[in-house]
Amino acid sequence: MVQLSDDLVEMLDRVAARRGASRSGLIRELLWEGLRHDRETIIGERIVAGYRRLPQGEPDDWGDVAASADASTEEVLRRLDAEERVAGRSSW
Repeated sequence: MVQLSDDLVEMLDRVAARRGASRSGLIRELLWEGLRHDRETIIGERIVAGYRRLPQGEPDDWGDVAASADASTEEVLRRLDAEERVAGRSSW
């Protein structure tokens, strides 16, 4: 429950009508707009906390992602090289 002055309610009703929205819908929209910076700050802080808890590029429960990516790349390049040789072309 929020107390609003008569002037504010009148303004909300006029703006809501102009936008084709309900008063409650307009209030929610305005609150989200007004709190967007704070919400983005909280999200950013959570992302930073996650990277502090588990720094990027370090092995985790999924393994060493960088090493896996390197190994996968090497395997693909070996296969492509073999295909080129079979086709009678020089390797890259």
